[in-house]
Amino acid sequence: MKILLIGLSHKTAPVEVREKLAFSHNALRSALTHFDHLHPQAHLEDVREGIILSTCNRLEVYVLVRDPEVAGRAITDFLGRACGVSPNLFVKHLYFRHDEEAVRHLFRVAAGLDSMVLGEPQILGQITEAYEAALSQGAAGTVLSALFRAAIHAGKRIRTETTISVNPSSISSVAAALAGQLLDNLSERQILLIGAGEMGAIAVRALRKRGVSKIVVANRTHKNAEQLAKDWGGQAITFQQLTEAMIDADIIISSTGAPHTILNRELLEPAMAVRPARPLLIIDIAVPRDIDPDVTEIPNVYLHDIDDLQSQAEDNVRERASEIPRVEAIVESEMADFLDWLASLDVVSTITDLRQQIEILRQRELERLFNRLDLDEHERELVATMTHRLVNKILHEPTLRLKQEAANGNGAIYISTMRQLFVLDKGDSRQ
Repeated sequence: MKILLIGLSHKTAPVEVREKLAFSHNALRSALTHFDHLHPQAHLEDVREGIILSTCNRLEVYVLVRDPEVAGRAITDFLGRACGVSPNLFVKHLYFRHDEEAVRHLFRVAAGLDSMVLGEPQILGQITEAYEAALSQGAAGTVLSALFRAAIHAGKRIRTETTISVNPSSISSVAAALAGQLLDNLSERQILLIGAGEMGAIAVRALRKRGVSKIVVANRTHKNAEQLAKDWGGQAITFQQLTEAMIDADIIISSTGAPHTILNRELLEPAMAVRPARPLLIIDIAVPRDIDPDVTEIPNVYLHDIDDLQSQAEDNVRERASEIPRVEAIVESEMADFLDWLASLDVVSTITDLRQQIEILRQRELERLFNRLDLDEHERELVATMTHRLVNKILHEPTLRLKQEAANGNGAIYISTMRQLFVLDKGDSRQ
């Protein structure tokens, strides 16, 4: 079995593609049920385990498969069906990683090395949530569970032993910094925050540090808006009050989990007509996007989406970038431990498969022999015992050598050779 990663991220796909492949909480759990290869509509017969990591900046599918090429096509089609889009929309943006490279990629993601903002802390929690979701749906088995636990352990160790995440800049805090750069005197500006989730809370915290005191929070669940507004001394409103709030706002930061845009030109124009001379800065940090790009057709409206924040984020990484060599060293060390475990698992599996195949042959030949010879029960036991001991003697040295080579780092070569020589992946074709 092989570990296969299929994914796309902010490095390979623009936000208009990523938002089409974003999984909501419920959609993610539903999709994970299809990694049971017995599922009648799955069409994923080659997949034995699966975990989906879906964030605003990436969608990655980790699977345990027998044939990566066949599984790769099946997963690509599966993503298209699950998200209701043609694979032609996203296939050119996908990257594929196998085995060691897939493992290294996940460890680097957990370390914050592959994030839009170097060392950002949210990704480790998102990896944990992806793993727990797969566990709850029965999609994560022995291998992928061990892989994700190892990656999470590596991420925690990196954040303890290095300063890669000291004074981290999340996308939300970068958004707040952008507001400070584009508008003077934030203490006099009114912020309208749409969405009361974690990203919104981080944005509020960052804005408060920059002197903002006038904060209005809108959320579909009004209770959540009230709680966030109470925590930061702001005002909670309902979605029905958005138009009035937009008239007074200088900055709108939107980060909801809505599957479609919640604000467009038609909704914003009435508010801007009341305040035509005052500019309005809108920062959309949601994926899928909350704000329709057509709002930029309104005079004095300035929109920045999550991809626009990347250049801002790059300016904040210089100090933490010096920690990259130490982080990479920890990644390689922790990855080596996991690969050693994986190699030992493959050794055990290969030895088990070989012994099972030879045992089938032994039993088959014993049956043929006993059908030809007139032996009593005692004689049959003697012959069976002799053949069993003979098999053990023949396999003893190859088994020891395989374990030794695995311990020396050559396990993959010897395992592959043994499985090919004895046709262990296709079953015994001899009669």
